[in-house]
Amino acid sequence: MSQSKSEHVLELAKELLDDIELSRVEIESLLLKTSRLARWIGSEEIKTLIEFKMNGYNNSNPLFFKLLTITGRVTDIDKEQGYGIPLAQIEAIINTEKIKLNTITAPDTSGDWAFRVMQMYEKNLQQISLTISQLSGIKTKVLAQLHNFISSVYYEKEFDNLSESIFEKYKSDVDTLISANCGDVLEQIPSVMARLADGDKESISQALTTVRRIIDSFADSIYPPSDKTIKMNDNDVTLDASKHQNRINAFVYERIKSKSRITKIRQNLSNLYIRVSTAVHNEVSAEEAKSLFLNTYLILGEILHIEQTKNG
Repeated sequence: MSQSKSEHVLELAKELLDDIELSRVEIESLLLKTSRLARWIGSEEIKTLIEFKMNGYNNSNPLFFKLLTITGRVTDIDKEQGYGIPLAQIEAIINTEKIKLNTITAPDTSGDWAFRVMQMYEKNLQQISLTISQLSGIKTKVLAQLHNFISSVYYEKEFDNLSESIFEKYKSDVDTLISANCGDVLEQIPSVMARLADGDKESISQALTTVRRIIDSFADSIYPPSDKTIKMNDNDVTLDASKHQNRINAFVYERIKSKSRITKIRQNLSNLYIRVSTAVHNEVSAEEAKSLFLNTYLILGEILHIEQTKNG
């Protein structure tokens, strides 16, 4: 089974976090993988920063000094100079300097030059230690930047996947309930989605007309029209073929005891039906039309879940 883009991004981000936290790959490989992540999510800024880290900092770039400052690469503020070399080269220098530090030995000397030789030796040690400290600081800041970027991507996608999972589960439940209780409604949904995907004015109007028909078909399925009248909240309510909202409200009224929930569903249904009906004749954006369809789908699902809970 092929992965979705979101799943691929999440997996790559998790792998990169492990790479950083466990220090299990070379810095160049880490940058290449992070660049791939940046391309996947369309982050041009991060792509540019990674290219600088991989290829070095070009002082002709207007952001040259700012980028050097961010990662602690500056060596001379007044002259705006710093370590502009690629990060892999910085790591190589760190390793070389560490070898030098471990292999250098104190000179065995005496006489008039002993003091001067020891001074040179200590100065050399200090310079090596300073270089290692400065370059290690750069590497640490870069890794921190990468970790922050990758973490933000990971947790964002983790939340997206959770949201998608919750919605997909709810959608599956609603589809099952619609299919069992009002199959005609389910058959009309693909038509709405296709027209909304077109996005032009005529298609949107047709889609909303179908949404209104879906609500009417839903009412006919769960509470068929009749000549009787029922009392709801001390009001006599007719249930003939033209009173679709009345019949849906009657279905809800007869099945739940919470007055606040009955009121909420009635108001939501009324607002939705009014907007869908008027939007058919007025210009509506594709975004609002999609929202109206989604709200219709959700309220039908909520009403059908009432019946499922009652029967359960």
